[in-house]
Formats: sequence, structure tokens, C-alpha cells
Amino acid sequence: MRIGMALSYSGGFKETVEELADYEKAGLDIVYVAEAYSFDAVSQMGYIAARTERVEIASGILNIYSRTPTAIAQTAAGLDYVSDGRFTLGIGASGPQVIEGFHGVPYTAPLGRTREIIEICRKVWRRERVQHDGRYYHLPLPEGQGTGLGKALKLINHPVRADIPIMVAAIGPKNVELTAEIANGWEPIFYVPEKAADVWGASLAAGKAKRDPALGELDVVGQSPLAIGDDVKGFLEFGRPMAALYIGGMGAKGKNFYNDLARRYGYEKEAEEIQDLYLDGKKDEAAAKVPQELLEKMSLIGPEAHVRERLAAMKESGVTTLNVAPIAGDHKSRLALIEKVKEMAGGL
Repeated sequence: MRIGMALSYSGGFKETVEELADYEKAGLDIVYVAEAYSFDAVSQMGYIAARTERVEIASGILNIYSRTPTAIAQTAAGLDYVSDGRFTLGIGASGPQVIEGFHGVPYTAPLGRTREIIEICRKVWRRERVQHDGRYYHLPLPEGQGTGLGKALKLINHPVRADIPIMVAAIGPKNVELTAEIANGWEPIFYVPEKAADVWGASLAAGKAKRDPALGELDVVGQSPLAIGDDVKGFLEFGRPMAALYIGGMGAKGKNFYNDLARRYGYEKEAEEIQDLYLDGKKDEAAAKVPQELLEKMSLIGPEAHVRERLAAMKESGVTTLNVAPIAGDHKSRLALIEKVKEMAGGL
């Protein structure tokens, strides 16, 4: 099981990257850089590539709407080049609030667009002349659109790899099925290993049945906050505000993917209460309604024996990469957590 860690996009980035070399030495396998509606992730990943030597670098995630498919492919090829083949392209659909509100682009056909973007990216990296006549993307533009002067071009540079790994963030049944069919990796959010098979098992099986064997096994990326000790259980509370934000506020009534996931986990009543409270501006009350069981099951927080049990459950459910958020008061303690979880995962 690989161990990864996400870097914060909310400030102190340079300071965090200065510390990243220590995590790299401690055995961290992969680092994820989010974008959301903060600074772009691409410039930051280039900075990381220049300051590290071994750790893999992943976008976690680039949305599929605000860049053209070929721009996404160029970006991935460029990052793979400056990192000497250490880049993973993480993509996802994001949600209507960000895509339509921040980017001003209609949030339409996330599944169809994801499929076509992945197909186009792989053509670009193989240095084929990019010709694509899909439902959502047409390269070059067809007759009657634009000036009519567009040409089918291929990437000028020779990429380090023609098969840059693609990871898709997905939680909906159809999106998970698509991911299992055509992507190299899958990144769900709020991953509960005991419920994964019931919620996503059928979708994963359907996708894998259509999967090209040349893609290899699907890398399953589970996310968990991490704290190890006899007095760390209180750290579970740190997860309440974020869970409430996603379940309650990341979308509208009837259009919130994370709320849907909580319902599919069996928390129908709580999901409705959290959303009602959050959309009514009662964020603290919404956070208080997040089920304690949910916080516990998707975390690696507790005594060492408990964390070992949770790691085993993650592995048993199919997780191959663990994206952790170490919780501690200083860099040295967070570093020790990464070293410890790396050692524990290696013993499974």
C-alpha cells in the first residue's frame, strides 16, 4: 500500500514544500495538490517537481471543464517532463457551483466529457495527430465552425511517457463504473472500507468487466486523517466541519453528490438534517449532526492497535494507495506519523 499526502491550497504553500523533502526521505510515495478555486495547481506542482527527487506528484484534482482536453494533455506532459516521469493526472467533474459560478461554464455531461478527455489525452501523449469527432469535442473544428483553417496537429515535444497515469475522482455509480473501465486510478472521497463494496462494488465490477487488461490493476486511493496515540480521539472532531461543508453545502437540494453518498452509506436522516441546517446558515449545528460512526470509520485516528485494524480494513476493501492527512502540532510529529504509517502499511 502506497502512502500519499495532500498539500494544503489555503496558504503557507512554500513553507509546506520546504518540509516536503523530509516527508520524501521518510518514505512518502505520492503528494496530491488540489486546485478548487484557489491558486492553480499546475504552477505549484511544477514548483514541487523542482524541489523533490523521488516522490510522485498528482493533481488532486484538475476539473474537466476549465481547460480544453488538449490543454489538459499538454499540462500533464509538461509536468511529467519537469518531474522526470513522476506525474499522475488527477481529474474530476467538480460540481455546478464551482464550474458555473467560478468558471462560467455549463456543467453538462460529466461522464461523456471525462471519457472523451481521457481518449484525447492519450492520443496527445502518443504523439498522434489529434483528430477527434466525439459528442462533446471536435478536433479540428468541423466545417462551418470557426475559420475553417484548423489543422490536425501532434504534440511537438516527445513526452517522457506516452502512458501518464490518469486518476479520476468519482463517487457516483456511473462515474465509478467509467473510472474502473478506462482510468488508471480511482479517488473516492469519504471512503468507508466496510461500506465500499455495498456502495460501489457493482459499479466497479461492471467497469472492470470492460477494462483493457493493458491498463493493469485499478489503483484505489483511500483518504483518511491520521493520528496515532492513546489521547488523540478528540482529533476526530476536526473532520466535522469539512464533512458538514460537503454533505450540507457542496450543492443544492437534490444536486449534492456528497449528500447522496452519505445517504447511500445509510445516513439518510442525518444527511437531510445536515443539509437543511447548513443551507440555513447553521453550520455549527450541521457539523454536530455528522455521525460519529462516519467520522470514525473513514479515519485513522486512535491507539496504534486501532490504526492497524483500520489499515487492514482499508487494504481488505481494495485500497492500494492511502492518502493521509497527518494531524500533529509540529512538523517533526507529522513526519513521525508518516514514517509510522508507512511502516505499519508495509507490515500488512
